[in-house]
Amino acid sequence: MKILIDTNIIIDVLTERKPHFEHSSQFLNLCGAQIIGMILASQTTDIFYILRREGKTEKEARAVIKKLIDNLKVLDVFAADVNPALDSDMPDYEDSLLAYSAYRYKADYIITRNEKDFKDSPVSALSPAEFIKKISTAK
Repeated sequence: MKILIDTNIIIDVLTERKPHFEHSSQFLNLCGAQIIGMILASQTTDIFYILRREGKTEKEARAVIKKLIDNLKVLDVFAADVNPALDSDMPDYEDSLLAYSAYRYKADYIITRNEKDFKDSPVSALSPAEFIKKISTAK
């Protein structure tokens, strides 16, 4: 199963943001051989920026990004993703680009805390808690 992870899930875990940390952390811990967790290369710049804003040094932020890319698959954004994202009915361009990249990479789901922002996405979006519930009932 391939899952594209929204930036907010990563930030929840890295900053231990309450009340989201628990489910986001549980979800990330599921990523491995059976569940391939993926992020876009473009998300790493946002994550880096947020870590620096949260007080991490440049060296610490770089180390976090390196650990992330060791544990998650990093995907490229292609020019072919841009026009469908711009033409979509999704109100947030960043979310739209994530959604259309997820579609091209044939992701099974997008994991986000903002499912409503992905209602017009070509790939279904679930919260970490919904995803955990879904796979635990599928066993």
